[in-house]
Amino acid sequence: MATLEQLAELIEGRVVGDSQVEIRRIQTIDQAGEGDLTFLANPKYLPHLAACQASAIIISSGIDVEGKNLLICDNPYLAFAKVLTALQPPASTSVGIMEGAIVAPSATIGEGVSIYPGVVVGENVVVGAGTTIYPNVVIYDDVEIGADCLIHAGCIIRERTRMGQRVILQPGAIIGSDGFGFAPDGEAYYKIPQVGIVVLEDDVEIGACCCLDRAVLGETRIKQGCKLDNLVQIAHNVVVGEHSVVAAQTGMAGSCKIGRHATFGGQSAVSGHVKLGDNITLAGKGGAAQDLEGNQVYSGTPALPHKQWLKSSLVFGRLPEMRREISTLNKRLQELEKQIKEQNQ
Repeated sequence: MATLEQLAELIEGRVVGDSQVEIRRIQTIDQAGEGDLTFLANPKYLPHLAACQASAIIISSGIDVEGKNLLICDNPYLAFAKVLTALQPPASTSVGIMEGAIVAPSATIGEGVSIYPGVVVGENVVVGAGTTIYPNVVIYDDVEIGADCLIHAGCIIRERTRMGQRVILQPGAIIGSDGFGFAPDGEAYYKIPQVGIVVLEDDVEIGACCCLDRAVLGETRIKQGCKLDNLVQIAHNVVVGEHSVVAAQTGMAGSCKIGRHATFGGQSAVSGHVKLGDNITLAGKGGAAQDLEGNQVYSGTPALPHKQWLKSSLVFGRLPEMRREISTLNKRLQELEKQIKEQNQ
């Protein structure tokens, strides 16, 4: 429980109405009741507030709602996230190394670490203080894991991977699997040893069933604050810049370099060795086949600046008709050229 006044201090907002009303949870506009806090991030839901039974509403300044307790702030969606975090039950205390976990004698385990049954921790692994490792995680030799990380069930972390602080791995994430490297040998292929590593910097979150390949040489690096959705494939030697977000089923081919604060829609793709600038947005199903400048939105495959792609997309549906028209015009042109030629003889 928290008062509206306390929550206002948390999000650096202000209260309109009863500042002492107690809030126990956040709920959606249509399901909220007494003791609940809801939020309005999209103005199109404003008409729904009239029937809303919530004790208070998080809302941005400039929107007038009469007869309601309001928590006013600049970014309601961010405020919602902060309040939701604050109202969560406290994290469970450390359980230590539970029976059924296998931890190598040479591993270094920090204070307050929880290691659940079925976990395998290899030789010379370092696990930072406060980290939680859920069942059936396998950590190969020489891995370094920072403090306050959260590694969910079924993850595999291959040898020599380095993880910073507060990294989250959702269930089934695979970190440091071999990159897809094979040298042609006649009709066969010779496997190229993948001897590099993966580095996850501080505050990175990797979604469920993501696959991040180790580098051939050097490192694959996901920089600070990046967030990867489920089912994302990151190939060997890729570098993803700080605070980038990558939606589900996106794939990045080997050695591509992504600038900071990039945004990738679902099922987007980046070709190998391509460089993308800072603050770039690649729309869903977009394909970056060549270097792209930063501070722009791109769509389509191959990716074009979004406005250019919109103009092009208007033409796509008329292509068969345009082809017929061009064919007809071409025949008429040939006939006219033939007539002119005959007249000049």
